[in-house]
Amino acid sequence: MSPAAITSAAPLPSFPTKADPISSTKPIITPSTTFSLSISTPKSHLIPAWVQPDLSRLLRVEHTPSPFASRAVSLVSLPAGALFARITAPTPSVSAYSSVQATRDLHVELNSDLVYINHSCRPSLEFDMARWEIRVVADKADGLRAGEELTNFYPSTEWHMAQPFECRCGESVCRGQITGARDMSEKDLSNYWLNAHIEELLEERRASGY
Repeated sequence: MSPAAITSAAPLPSFPTKADPISSTKPIITPSTTFSLSISTPKSHLIPAWVQPDLSRLLRVEHTPSPFASRAVSLVSLPAGALFARITAPTPSVSAYSSVQATRDLHVELNSDLVYINHSCRPSLEFDMARWEIRVVADKADGLRAGEELTNFYPSTEWHMAQPFECRCGESVCRGQITGARDMSEKDLSNYWLNAHIEELLEERRASGY
């Protein structure tokens, strides 16, 4: 997970330097629900990209020199609720700016260009960590459009962010400082789809009277 912008004056934690995942600069764009085939079409492209998965056919990473400003852009159009990609290469990790919380006790690194999916308070995608898949937000009126930035609401997976940040998504519903679901009201969280481990931790918070 890669926060789009961090404006806190506090110094950033020191993390090991990691090379950016290699992204295809000229991906083959395949329509999401229909396939126009010819004799020259590779057989591998008879399989939808989200089944293989082949991220170079699903997203493009736009790299910038500014910290945390690189982003992922969709190459496909999909209806609301549709499967975008499966998470196929996770490895266990400590809680970090780049990790995703998969259960109440497990954090993982995605080890793919999915790490460039930034936060938004009006996200285009949902990370379902119980199913290890990423879907288009179920109530997204126009679905996902090719060329649209791929975003996720971080507190839907993160109970407490290892590196809180000031959101600059620019949406009318922007929540400002993003620290994780732990510090948000149930009223605000009710506007979002949440993972089961977040729901479970919220129930514990409720029972404790917090």
